[in-house]
Amino acid sequence: MATQEEVNYQRIEKAIVYLEENFLKQPSLLEVAEEASVSPYHFQRLFSEWAGISPKRFMQFLTVDFLKEKLHESRNLIELAETAGLSGQARIYDLFTSLEAVTPQEYKQSGAGLQIDYGFHETTFGLALIGTTKRGVCWLSFVEADTDRSLAIATMQAHWHQSTLLENKNVTQIFADNIFTQTKDNQKLHVLVKGTNFQVKVWEALLRIPVGAVTTYKQVAESIGNPNAMQAVGSAVGANHIAYLIPCHRVIRKDGILGEYRWQPVRKKSMIGLEMARYANQSLTVR
Repeated sequence: MATQEEVNYQRIEKAIVYLEENFLKQPSLLEVAEEASVSPYHFQRLFSEWAGISPKRFMQFLTVDFLKEKLHESRNLIELAETAGLSGQARIYDLFTSLEAVTPQEYKQSGAGLQIDYGFHETTFGLALIGTTKRGVCWLSFVEADTDRSLAIATMQAHWHQSTLLENKNVTQIFADNIFTQTKDNQKLHVLVKGTNFQVKVWEALLRIPVGAVTTYKQVAESIGNPNAMQAVGSAVGANHIAYLIPCHRVIRKDGILGEYRWQPVRKKSMIGLEMARYANQSLTVR
């Protein structure tokens, strides 16, 4: 049975989909609230608490024209990483994530000898399964409310199939708080990944995309010195097993369309819209 937090996020998603489909009609607050199955007052409060801005303002960050403009600003990933908010205040929402890849021998062993503590947690973007080791976060996936949790665990086990899984929400709660409750006191996060050399290069490139920015598969390919490998880059982005922390959601199509997402396209819209809103608020604060 879905928790109240899950229900609330489902309402947010319904509203985002409805607003996107009817953006040109400029639907009223009443119409959007009806789609989300709540009163206008409750919906306005719910959405504002989640996003910090109004629903209509939120949707402005997801228009094709706006995203095309952001892509133009985001052409050089390395330059972005160096220039996007160097002050401590401007980097409040940057997760400061560092990446470690398993060794070739560990890759062959597929997690043998590794203990993974895991737990399910309510987050800004719905229910998440988080797996951690002594070397950092090794799994983060989102779980739909109507999905059997055992299937989510089985998917994690299939990736680290020789590892030992131990349900330990007390351990993973610390990571969940650090990832999704963002303050100036957030600790630097480490992720442990298992992938090919090429996949690891792509995931490292994703970590250089600042909050509030988006890029394309071509730009990622160019940033790793392999400009013709767009299809391979797309596959590596899709194979990312640590959602949000390794921000594959910030890779969109060159025409400004957000495109597919392993954990549902509407969740990708939620992430990008919320990050754009936070970045805009940061810019105003810094000025």
